[in-house]
Amino acid sequence: MERKRAAERIGKLREAIRHHDYLYYAKDAPEVSDEEYDRLFRELVALEEEHPDLLSPDSPTQRVAGQPVTSFPTVEHLAPLLSLDSDREEAALVRFDERVRKGLGPEIPVAYVLEPKLDGASVELVYEDGLLLRGSTRGDGRRGEGVTENIRTIPAVPLRLREGGGTAAYPHVVAIRGEVIMHSGPFDKLNERLMAEGREPFANPRNAAAGALRQLDPQLTASRPLDLYAYDLIHHEVAEGGDGFEVATQWEVLQTLALWGLRVNPLVRRGASVADILAYHREMEEKRDDLGFEIDGIVIKLDNLADRERLGWTSRHPRWAFAFKFPPRKEVTRILSIVPSVGRTGVVTPVALMLPVEIGGVTVSRATLHNREEVVRKDVREGDRVRVQRAGDVIPQVIERIDEPDRERGPVWQMPATCPSCGTPLGERGPFTVCPNGFNCPAQLVGRIVHLASRDALDVEGLGEESAKLFVAEGLVKRLPDVFDLRPEPLVRLEGFAEKSAGKLVENLEKASHTTLPRFLYGLGIPEVGVAVARDLARHFGSFQRLREADEATLQELSGVGPRMAEQITTFFGDPGNAQVVDDLLKKIEVAETAPAAPTKAAAAGPFAGKKFVFTGGLSRIARRKAQELVESLGARATSSVSKGTDYVVVGEDAGSKAEDAQKLGVKTLDEDAFLALLKEAGIEV
Repeated sequence: MERKRAAERIGKLREAIRHHDYLYYAKDAPEVSDEEYDRLFRELVALEEEHPDLLSPDSPTQRVAGQPVTSFPTVEHLAPLLSLDSDREEAALVRFDERVRKGLGPEIPVAYVLEPKLDGASVELVYEDGLLLRGSTRGDGRRGEGVTENIRTIPAVPLRLREGGGTAAYPHVVAIRGEVIMHSGPFDKLNERLMAEGREPFANPRNAAAGALRQLDPQLTASRPLDLYAYDLIHHEVAEGGDGFEVATQWEVLQTLALWGLRVNPLVRRGASVADILAYHREMEEKRDDLGFEIDGIVIKLDNLADRERLGWTSRHPRWAFAFKFPPRKEVTRILSIVPSVGRTGVVTPVALMLPVEIGGVTVSRATLHNREEVVRKDVREGDRVRVQRAGDVIPQVIERIDEPDRERGPVWQMPATCPSCGTPLGERGPFTVCPNGFNCPAQLVGRIVHLASRDALDVEGLGEESAKLFVAEGLVKRLPDVFDLRPEPLVRLEGFAEKSAGKLVENLEKASHTTLPRFLYGLGIPEVGVAVARDLARHFGSFQRLREADEATLQELSGVGPRMAEQITTFFGDPGNAQVVDDLLKKIEVAETAPAAPTKAAAAGPFAGKKFVFTGGLSRIARRKAQELVESLGARATSSVSKGTDYVVVGEDAGSKAEDAQKLGVKTLDEDAFLALLKEAGIEV
C-alpha cells in the first residue's frame, strides 16, 4: 500500500480502536465483537510494520513498547496526593459533616459526592496536549516513582485523551488521580497460575496491583490484569492564549474525566445529608461482595470546588473529604491444623492453618489464636468449623467455633513442650508460652534482625523478613552481631540478590553501624521498651553503660517506668546470653551518647510545668515527636503510658488502646485541634 493511503488507513484504524477502547473500558458498552476488534488491531500492526516511519507513541499498538529498567525515577507530583481522614464510627462521620457546615457557614448549602473507596494503588496521570506524558505512584504524597511505561500497559488508561466540546476540551496540561486495581476474578486466576508454578500467591488484589506497577519490566506488568478508575482532576494548566477551562463541582469533574475517555466508577452518587451518606454506605456494604473489585468503605467529598478552597487542607488530608470505612468482615471456614509459631520475643503463638476463605478480597488461610488460654477458652480444635475475622481488615483471627453436633471433634490441642525452632524446653509467662533461648533461637533471631533493622531502630534499608530468613537459613548469620559481617560476595550467590543490591545492603549496614543511643536501645528489642521509652531512658541516663548498670529502684526514678518495666529491663541485661550479644554488638556499632536531660529554668517555670502528656495515634499538622518536644520545652513530661497521674492524652488518627485507658481512668483527652489550641494559649503557634 502506498504511503499516503497507508497513513490515511492508519489514522482511521487508530481512531476506530480508540473509540472501541473508550466504549469497552470507560462505558462498558462495546459495539463490536472481540474478533472484530482483534481484526482491526492486527491490520494496524501490519501497516505500522510496513511503514515504521508512521509509528507514533500514542498508537494503540504501543502500550507495551518499553524496555526493562534498573530503577524508577523519583517524580514530583503536580499537586499533592493527600490521604483521607477516616473512621468507621458513625459519630466521626457526624463530626465531619458538622465541621464542614460550620466552616462554610449556615448561608452556604452543602452537597456531597459519594464514591466507593477503592482498595488499590493510587497514581497520578499527567497529560500534555492530550497525550499521556507520565504516570507515577503516590509515594509519600508529594513525590512518587515514575512508572510511565507500566501505566501505558493498562488498557483502561487512554494514551491520548478524547476530544470534545465544552468542559470536555482538555487544557494544555492536566494531572489526574486514579486508582489502579485488579478485579477479583482475574486476581484469583493469577494466584492459581502462581501456585501452579510453585510461586507465592499474592495476599490480596491491592498488593498484586501495587506489585505489578513496580515491575522493572513493562512486559511483566502487561501480563497482569490491571484496571484503573479515575476520580479526581488535581491540576490543570491552560496554554498561553488558549481557551479557558472551568469545572465548578466534583460531579462535573467526574463527567469530564469520562468524556476524556477515562473509566469513572458508575456507583458514584450525590447526597446532601448524613442520612444520604448512611444510606449509601449501607448500599455499598450490601453490594460489596458482588462488585467484582475490592472496596473497604466509601469516600465523601464536598461537591463545590470553590467551597473546598475555603475549607482548605491539613498537612496530611483535605478538610472537605472523609473516608467512612466498613466494619471488619467475618467469614466461616475449617481449621486444618494448629501450629506453634515463634515470634521475635520468644512468645509462641498458636496459629490456625485453615481452608482458604475470601475475606474482603483477600484469600486467608492462616489466623492467630493468640495464646494457649485463648485456645482453651474458645475450645478450638483441629477440624473445627470456625468464624474468622480480619481485625482492622489486616490481621486474621479466629473469633469463635461453630458447633456441629453430628460431627466428631478432634483431640484437645496442646502446646508442645519444646520450641519448634530450636528444641529448647518452653516456659510460661502468664497466658503466654515462651522460648527462653533468646538470641540463640533461629526463629527469634530472624525477628530480632528485622527489628534491629527497622525504621525506628538502625533503619537498614533492604534488610526485611525474607532476607533475614535467608541469611539465617544459609548460615550467614548465626548470631545477631554477624549481620554486620555480611559482605557482597556471599550475598550475590543467594536468590534475590544481584551485585548492586548486595553492595547496597552492605553499604547501608556500614551507615547503620553509627547510631544514637535511643535507636540502639529500641533496636535491642528489650521487653516493654518501645520508641518513646528508649528515648526517655537515653535522655535520663545519657550513656548505655549507666543504663545497663542501673538497678530496678534507679530505673523507677524515671517517670513512666514502673516495677514491671524495670524488672524486664534488668532481667534482659542480667541474662548472660543477652549480655554477650550486646557486648559483641558494641564492638561493631558505634553508639553516640546522649547528654542527660536536665530541665531548663524556662521549662521548669513553663506553662505546662509538672503536667504529664501521653500521645497516641498520628497527628496531621505536627510530627508526634515534635509535639512531645514542644510540651517538654514548656515544662511538661511526655510519657509512654497512661496512669491516674497523666494530665492529658492527645488522641490522633488510628489511636490505640491508650485512648480507651484514658476514658477508663477519667484522664482528659484532646484531639489535635484542642491540643494545638492549648499550645497556642501557651504562646506556641503551629
